[in-house]
Amino acid sequence: MKTLKARLQKKIEPCYLIQGEDVLLYDKAFEMIKKATNLQLEDFNLHIFDDDSFNADLVIDTCETLPIGSEKKIVLLKNINSVSENFKKKLNSYLKNPVPTTCIVIFDFFNKFDFVISEKVSAKRLDDQGLKEIISSELKNCGKIITSDACQKLIEACCNYFSLIENELAKLKACDDIEITDKTIENLVCKETEFTVFELTDALSKRDADKAISLLNLMPKDTKTFSLVLNHFRRLFFVAVSGGTDRELSELLGVKEYAVTKARQLSKNFSKIQLKNIYEMLNDVDFYIKNGQMQIENALFYLVFGIIYC
Repeated sequence: MKTLKARLQKKIEPCYLIQGEDVLLYDKAFEMIKKATNLQLEDFNLHIFDDDSFNADLVIDTCETLPIGSEKKIVLLKNINSVSENFKKKLNSYLKNPVPTTCIVIFDFFNKFDFVISEKVSAKRLDDQGLKEIISSELKNCGKIITSDACQKLIEACCNYFSLIENELAKLKACDDIEITDKTIENLVCKETEFTVFELTDALSKRDADKAISLLNLMPKDTKTFSLVLNHFRRLFFVAVSGGTDRELSELLGVKEYAVTKARQLSKNFSKIQLKNIYEMLNDVDFYIKNGQMQIENALFYLVFGIIYC
């Protein structure tokens, strides 16, 4: 993001392609671009196309029209799953001679726009080593140090999302502790729900009911949490019954390779029959929730006890 900020100060490019898994960085990058363009009258000069409203000809027409009461206009493409060959040709043809008052921003979470000739912006999750260096440097600048274990806990709690780590670093910088330890992290850092679901799965695989309930009590009882639990156990089942390598399965499932590796480790604590039963139970509960026969909070506790005693 610092690189993007420096580039924006020098020049506003006709197109920015944002790719990666850290969804919070998409919004952060977009806000930086919007601020740099000094966008005015958003109702007239901010045009958003998603998977439902996407139309190739309309996108190009919008790019070619002039802004109203503003130096620049922004055309935002987001959450688009399918891109035709016709649009690829039209967009690259436009970008060879773009309208100087138009800035295109593409949120390419599904990696459908690799063909675009544009300024690339990375929203990828960083690896552990890269994050450790950033965290240590940030804390050192304000006279603090962090233990190796505490640093790893911070990274895991935020699931390698730098945007989340940035928020937690603000708390650590403001706290009284000069040395950031495991205890500091436990007391101050909010764990990302995705990581808490992994911990919950680990506790369930070990039949540790007390820890599972404690973790569940820390989590929001909402659709996102249920979906994470559902997808996590679906992944465990798929990994358990599939014969592919971690890399092959990561591509099939659309997740990072380390997520498959962790799923494979956890799946060994269940038999294939148990995972099949859990998978079917999750699908049944999903049906009950969608048909208003079960509240999400009740469903989550039902699943925890159902999995422990399966």
